[in-house]
Amino acid sequence: MAASVVKTPKCPRRGSAKDLAKNTVSAGLKANNEANWNWWLLLATVFLVTFATRFYKVTEPDHICWDETHFGKMGSWYINRTFFFDVHPPLGKMLIGLSGYLTGYNGTFPFEKPGDKYNETRYQGMRYFCTTLGALIMPMGFDTVYDLTRSHEAALLSAAYLVFDVGLLTLNQYILLDPILLFFMMGSVWGMVKISKSTASGGSYGLRWWFWLFLTGTMLSCTISVKFVGLFVVLLVGLHTATELWLILGDLGQPILETVKQVACRAITLIIWPILLYTLFFYIHLSVLNRSGNGDGFYSSAFQSRLIGNSLYNASMPRDVAYGSVVTIKNHKTGGGYLHSHHHLYPKGAGARQQQITTYTHKDENNKWLIKPHNKQRLPKDKLQILRHGDIVRLEHVATRRNLHSHSEPAPMTKKHLQVTGYGELGVGDANDAWRVMIVGGKVNETVHTVTSRLKLIHLLQNCALTSSGKQLPKWGFEQQEVSCNLNVRDKYSQWNVEDNEHKLMPSVSFSVYAPGFFARFLESHAVMLQGNAGLKPKEGEVTSRPWQWPINYRGQFFSGSTYRIYLLGNPLIWWSNLVFLALFVAVFLCNAIVQQRRAGLAQSQAQNAVPIDPELSTTELCSCCPSQEEEEEKVLAAVESSGSPPATPAMSLRAAAWLFVGWVLHYLPFWAMGRVLYFHHYFPALIFNSLLTGIMFNYIMRVLPRWIQHVILGAVLSILIYSFAVFSPLAYGMSGPLANEPNSTMHSLKWLSTWEF
Repeated sequence: MAASVVKTPKCPRRGSAKDLAKNTVSAGLKANNEANWNWWLLLATVFLVTFATRFYKVTEPDHICWDETHFGKMGSWYINRTFFFDVHPPLGKMLIGLSGYLTGYNGTFPFEKPGDKYNETRYQGMRYFCTTLGALIMPMGFDTVYDLTRSHEAALLSAAYLVFDVGLLTLNQYILLDPILLFFMMGSVWGMVKISKSTASGGSYGLRWWFWLFLTGTMLSCTISVKFVGLFVVLLVGLHTATELWLILGDLGQPILETVKQVACRAITLIIWPILLYTLFFYIHLSVLNRSGNGDGFYSSAFQSRLIGNSLYNASMPRDVAYGSVVTIKNHKTGGGYLHSHHHLYPKGAGARQQQITTYTHKDENNKWLIKPHNKQRLPKDKLQILRHGDIVRLEHVATRRNLHSHSEPAPMTKKHLQVTGYGELGVGDANDAWRVMIVGGKVNETVHTVTSRLKLIHLLQNCALTSSGKQLPKWGFEQQEVSCNLNVRDKYSQWNVEDNEHKLMPSVSFSVYAPGFFARFLESHAVMLQGNAGLKPKEGEVTSRPWQWPINYRGQFFSGSTYRIYLLGNPLIWWSNLVFLALFVAVFLCNAIVQQRRAGLAQSQAQNAVPIDPELSTTELCSCCPSQEEEEEKVLAAVESSGSPPATPAMSLRAAAWLFVGWVLHYLPFWAMGRVLYFHHYFPALIFNSLLTGIMFNYIMRVLPRWIQHVILGAVLSILIYSFAVFSPLAYGMSGPLANEPNSTMHSLKWLSTWEF
């Protein structure tokens, strides 16, 4: 019986596996060269349009706009080396000061209030600097989206959403921290994506890989050194890095040592390096600002002793405190003020109508108090008596001659506390003026020392502790801090120290030995900043906003309210379509997750019911001209080598959108939990992530259409964006004439919401 012969079916593919791989590489190189040309052309276009729109009218108006009054003034203080207090870290303000100094600004303009003319002041350099950093956001955004998706269309649309938003344009053109913050934030995300791309293409430990790691670490450090909200992008990069390391750990083709090396390299560049840079920025900040200024009072007495011109710098004053000493008394908590009084009385309804007692964070003659015995008006002139732990005293306010006093009336703000007032005439009061001086942790007869002794002042009759509640008084109290008497004598804010000490009969000693080192001042600076940030409250008549208002572009913010008006408001077409694509992403992502889960279940079911396949049979035995699995992998690797990146897929776009969504969440949702005052401009970091996500999702949805239809739709969308930018651009470039709510205004037709006030 003749043996049967099985013929191998003719394969539709022609040529050997090597020829196929060679053709694939050749086609890939050709396509990659064309893509590179397109990329450079589009990037140049983005650069050109961005810089044209940003630098147009950048020096107008020639007066102070909005927060330029703060950050321009702080730049001046850096040039003059004058110490000040601010709730933000120093890098952004240092860069503003440096840009002004390098462009000829001498630091003498007062920056008193919005609307003040610059006249001959050379402010332009600071505006050019901030605008340049703001303009670089768009090219970085373009390249970031391209690396995430390998799509020119997605990258171009994302960049267009950033370029043609009039709100982002307005925020970029002035002497503010925001363009600096957004630049470093975008740089951090850009670097994060470059690291991922370099690692995926096998470039780990190469020079370019190290460059991107150190650049990303630098950008992260700079972001959080401008504002503490930079922590959000640190979290984003941290999550992305941890995910990448987890995938490397799961790659069984790599030894466990590879994961250890990757972790070590990223810890050095993304953790240790940024911390060192952050510390260096504060060292420069504290070294440059070495002269006494109006921010001294927010810091401890020891901190102030390092500031040239401060009363404590190289100070010589009595070491011990005595009766007859004229002293200033500072609350010992972080950012605590000086015990202060003035001629004004508490108003009706705020307790007894007696003289106000407050804490004030600035040096002032109204901070001085005379220490007297509780039972005598004063000691003989030639008699010296040291103040000790447990002594009972009266404190007379030097300027008004009234004594520190408390009684059973409730405090004006903290009703559970007792009111503290200034009482008496010419130093003569009553029994409610007596206070017992207690040194924290002190012993009987222990001497009270200047600066170093922490004190409690316990009211003799009411048995309550003098404290600073931290609550801000209304306008009648000049927005100073409330002082009250707490019946809970263990109140942590009831500790004080004597700062200045004058006494004719006491010998003076140098206090330079108590001056703190850099790290002590570094830590205190952070405690004061964080406390100040948490305590920010809106000023009377100031326009604030809530997080729910931001994404819907509910209300803008005036930058200039004179005859030349600038109004911060987002391009409504961009902002509202951003929300649509945000919702669309959530829907697509959930649907995709459900489909993937169902497919996984189906594959598992088929695997359980499938006929076993002989593992010895290879692909080549079935068809000798078809490439094996190994040869297919070689083709993919060849494609990666030719383009530097894996080929684009829909799943790749969806993953990219997911990370941008995480960035939006991290930069938006935390504001819902913040108790401090919030403004419209706080949303712009989240806006950038949303705009990048929009470009990716648009491309993801359009991918099913023919190429030419995609380009027609993209062209139409870009045309609409450009037109909407042209229509709303007066908000950023300046408006004059009647307000938009008047029918004869040129902007009347653009007032789409009643809350828009331009």
